[in-house]
Amino acid sequence: MSAAPGLEALLARVAAGDRTALAALYRALEKPLYRFVQGKLNDPAQSADLVHDVFLEVWRNAPRFEGRSAAKTWVFGIAYRKVIDVFRAQARVRLTDEIPEAEDDAPAALDCMAAGQAQERLRHCLDRLKPEHRAAINLAFYEDMGYREIAEVTAVPEGTVKTRIFHAKKLLQHCLGQFGISEGQG
Repeated sequence: MSAAPGLEALLARVAAGDRTALAALYRALEKPLYRFVQGKLNDPAQSADLVHDVFLEVWRNAPRFEGRSAAKTWVFGIAYRKVIDVFRAQARVRLTDEIPEAEDDAPAALDCMAAGQAQERLRHCLDRLKPEHRAAINLAFYEDMGYREIAEVTAVPEGTVKTRIFHAKKLLQHCLGQFGISEGQG
């Protein structure tokens, strides 16, 4: 999902104390933000609470937004740091990503079973990645962010993001290859 036009304008209005702009920003980013957070925490209630906390932080800190990044990137950066804080508080080292279940309208039963099996294998392979590799893959492929945006969200250089995605893709290809799944399959 690419950044909706007008998020920067909404954020500027939030900075000026406009509650309706905050509500509009919330509606625009709630679902992708929740998906991102839920992919890390794997706890729907905690994820919803954290998304709410992110928007409270946006409300408090919107005047500090300088426009050096996209508004979506800035908000996702807040969420990323809050997720890290949760893991630090829980003394958890391992982040986990869940791949959302894909809903098919009316496929054949065997196709459903094969897709479910491929998804389980992909989930297995994603779980074997280092947390920073999983985060880069999640932001790139599930949140449709570019290298620059991912670098801003994760607070690492853009070159590091490129390297992480490159290595993660190679590791995923190798892992999926052990299941007989090659590039372009599944």
